[in-house]
This record gives sequence, structure tokens and C-alpha cells, in this order.
Amino acid sequence: MNVPTAMTAWRVVSHGEPDQVMKLHDVPVPEPGPGEVLVRVRAVAVNFPDVLLARGEYQVRPELPFVPGIELCGDVVALGEGVADGARVRVGDRVVGSKIGVLAQYATVPVEAVHAAPSALDDAQAAALTIAYQTAWFGLHRRGGLQAGQTLLVHAAAGGVGTAACQLGRAAGARVVGVVGSEAKKAAALDAGAHEVHLRDDDWVSALRRPGVDVVFDPVGGDSFERSTRCVGFEGRIVVVGFASGQLPTVRPDLALVKNYSVLGLHWALYQQRRPDLVDAAHAALDELAGSGAVRPVLSDVVPFEDAPAAVARLAAGATTGRLVVRVADDAAVGRVAA
Repeated sequence: MNVPTAMTAWRVVSHGEPDQVMKLHDVPVPEPGPGEVLVRVRAVAVNFPDVLLARGEYQVRPELPFVPGIELCGDVVALGEGVADGARVRVGDRVVGSKIGVLAQYATVPVEAVHAAPSALDDAQAAALTIAYQTAWFGLHRRGGLQAGQTLLVHAAAGGVGTAACQLGRAAGARVVGVVGSEAKKAAALDAGAHEVHLRDDDWVSALRRPGVDVVFDPVGGDSFERSTRCVGFEGRIVVVGFASGQLPTVRPDLALVKNYSVLGLHWALYQQRRPDLVDAAHAALDELAGSGAVRPVLSDVVPFEDAPAAVARLAAGATTGRLVVRVADDAAVGRVAA
């Protein structure tokens, strides 16, 4: 497969708001290093870490200028040293994967971080599968121990990871209760599988206090976490996924003792680093669920490559539902290159 020597990529040239600091540059196509594959990018899902990367507020701070984007769908076009063709991937495979630096026409990704793209999903849907659904899967099943018949409370239930948690909770046979920030977001949570949805400012604590929630999936933190401790049930589990509110909650061990509940952290990237076998198993389960139609990434918009900074800025504004995806190359263009 012929690979050009130059490509177009978005790069963050200074720290600030995404639509101000992301610039489109012509750069060399990267070469895959040992243990890496080179991917021709079809689509890139926008994630909140892209906002933080642009602002210089993410836990990883790449040297400027750098290519943002952490989640893709694309085609393997070359293999680095030590990657055997066919052992895990083949040249020509359509894959999904994650790594900082994929908002470009080509990107290198560690071979352990790519998986076959589910055939039931198109490019935009597949690009939005890995991070949100892996996070929700590990949060609900590995950390939260969710069982059929239990009650699952999902905060930010209309967002990317929230809609994934609603779908997976429904698929697991749980009663799914969503909490969203505005009336306009209720429909997205219901469409994703929530049985009922409350506004964040409503008194959802009273509605859920008896008999109590079994698993809380919380990517919001702050007041959402504190109020969750008042409605979590006996032997309930609060899974801390993130702090979209910008507020770190206070964990009170005295309440955990008296009410007999657990607070569990989830950092999905650590599984990719330390237990990639579990990530592989989760992907196989998600592939099967996608094939059955039980999960389908909720896309609020798919934008052209040139509109990528505006898409990241829209996510930063907090008014989106589901996922925003940047289309880097259409199927026809991919076919022409492959030919």
C-alpha cells in the first residue's frame, strides 16, 4: 500500500481555547516505531481531554506544537519493527484505537492499543467506541459489579460516556436512572436506554433513597457525588470516573462505614497499560453487543476535518449530547488510496 511522505494535521501551537490555538499544518507522515502500526485515519472522536490538552491542563502535557486527538477509526497501512502481519492486525484492517496525536491524516498507534473495528458500526460510530464504552464497561462491570435487576444511577447521562453507560446498563438488565443538566438533554438519555431521567437540580435523592441505588456511575463529581452518597443503598458502589464539574468531591469514610457503601476509582488508561488482556476481552464483548444492536454510539454531529477546532470548542462549552466526530477521510477516498 503506497503511503505519501507528507500529510495534513491539526496542531496545538500554544495553550488556550481550542478554536484559538489549533492550526492546520502540513507535516511529514510519521513512521511507525517498534511495536507500532501506522494508521490512515478515517474519523476521530472528540473527547474532553482534547479540550484540556489545548489548555495545557491535561495530566500529560506534550511539547508544543503537538497533534491532539486521542481516539480514531482508520486503516492499518504499515507495521513497525516487531509487529508480525496477522498476529494481531494485518495491513488493510479497519481498526479502532486510542493514543494522543491522532487528529491527522495518518497516525502511529501502539499495536496493543488497536482492535478490529466492529463491522456493525460505520467509521464515525466506530471512532466513538473505544474510550467511552471501555470506560463504561470497566466502570459498570469490573469496578461496579453491576448485576441484572439492580439500579444504576448515571450522571451526565446525555454525554458521550453517559450514553454509553446507559446502553450498557440496559444491556446488563439493570434499571437505569439518568441525571442530566437540562431539559433538552433528557431525550438523549432516554434514547440511550435510561428508564427514567431527572434534572440535576431536581430532588432525585428523595426519589431514589428507598430502596437505594446499587451502582453510581459518576463522571461529574462535586455536588453530584455528595448527593449520590445520600441515596446509595446497602453495599452500593459509587464509581468515580471524572470531575466534569471541575469540583473535587470530599469522600467521607465515616458515611461509607455507617451506610456500608464503597467508593471506587476508575482510570481506564491504566488497564490499557497494565492489563491489556482485560481491554481485549472488553472489546470482544462490545463488538458482540454492537453486532446485536444493543450498543450504538450516540452521535450529535459529524463534522469535516477543517471544522475540528470548532468541534472541540463546542465540547468545551458543555452543551453537546452524545459524541462529536471529525471525519478525516471518506470511504471513497480510503478506497482510492487502498487501490
